[in-house]
Amino acid sequence: MGSGDEASWQWDEDDGGRAAGAPADVVSGGGGDDGGPRLTRRRLLTGAGVLAAGAAVWGVSRAAGGSGPAPPPKPQPLPTRVAGPEPVWVHRSTGPMTPGRLRGRLFAPVYATRAGLHLLDPETGAVTAAVEEPSSSDRPDDSPLFVEDGRLFTVSTGHVDARTLVGPSAGWSLPLPPALGDRITLLGCDGSQVYGRVGGGADLRGSLFAMGATGRGLLWSRPAADRGEAAVAMLETGGGRLLAWDADPAVGITLLDGLTGRPLWSTANTGTAWSAVDRQHVYLPAGAGGVRALRFEDGAPRWSVGPGRGEEWRVLPPVSDDFQVYLLRDNGLVTAHAVDSGEQLWQYRLPFRLDRRCRPLLTSTGLIVPGPADAGVHFVETVSGRPFTTFADSGPGVDVWSVSSDGTRLFAGHDSTLYCLGRLPVP
Repeated sequence: MGSGDEASWQWDEDDGGRAAGAPADVVSGGGGDDGGPRLTRRRLLTGAGVLAAGAAVWGVSRAAGGSGPAPPPKPQPLPTRVAGPEPVWVHRSTGPMTPGRLRGRLFAPVYATRAGLHLLDPETGAVTAAVEEPSSSDRPDDSPLFVEDGRLFTVSTGHVDARTLVGPSAGWSLPLPPALGDRITLLGCDGSQVYGRVGGGADLRGSLFAMGATGRGLLWSRPAADRGEAAVAMLETGGGRLLAWDADPAVGITLLDGLTGRPLWSTANTGTAWSAVDRQHVYLPAGAGGVRALRFEDGAPRWSVGPGRGEEWRVLPPVSDDFQVYLLRDNGLVTAHAVDSGEQLWQYRLPFRLDRRCRPLLTSTGLIVPGPADAGVHFVETVSGRPFTTFADSGPGVDVWSVSSDGTRLFAGHDSTLYCLGRLPVP
């Protein structure tokens, strides 16, 4: 399982976007398995997906009229052949997508860019609304966007803002107490509460806080450095949990109750670059590339997996369905382990390497793993570890594929193209 002789991916710079196309630009075939099964699954258990900081404003772009000479026609993209299931629709944009910005649960197909996001019609892929962020010199292009329950959560000076994207609920903008400061960074939303960090002035530590997601105002705040906490991540448990750690491993890691901000337990830190969770465990990095499972209730060590003698690989953030946990390694090896014991149940080697941009999606019976632009999306059975289909296209690209779902449909795309691959049955 060593990876010393395997070539790493090489990535070019973004090409600045491509001309818009239409569903008719997609032609099935390309030597793929066109007779593969349709992508329908009982329900999603976990996945990648959702959004964060920077105030956003509504704005639907519209071409400006003019009396000057007509511009030369834009070059049209060549027809793209697809291998695998026939797409329901395809959406092409003039700018590349940035799916890594999204945090939370999607409610509809969303096309995220450096400038904001486009909401798409789930039946056709047509743009129904556009949310554009104001330009800011200090906002990084990959700053996260947080979406939950049809709302987009952003910040303005001293305020947390909720903008309604769909549904009858109203948006809101609420201030934090001035004593806490006015520089706010959002950490996430669990549907009930919005979590963040706030500071200002000479306060270098800042405070953690929680606000009601429906506009109930500040619920709690506490100094962010009770144990020297320098970074905080929200764990998607459904019950509200925050994981806090310091750059100094000696300080340790603390699990916080999202309802009160109270510390629940602490443990040693071996270098936290990511975290994951299921009903039994919190998963953290271990050693040189491995993973360790800590009991969710008290942080007690349960089991760990790491490279053996002569092996060189790193585990990416795992995903779990509460029965099996799936470890994806940067050398392309995928392994399934029993959640309670860590026993390896199967393994499958993908035909490409992985990195942190490869965010898999887990359904009730399949693990969907995105690869580089020329490798497509691979579907692996979670019971056996056998591959059962692949989706890819012949279009040019430099970005890794992304996969997502709104709970009823599956979406996959790369660069400036997003495909709808079919419906997932609602439980």
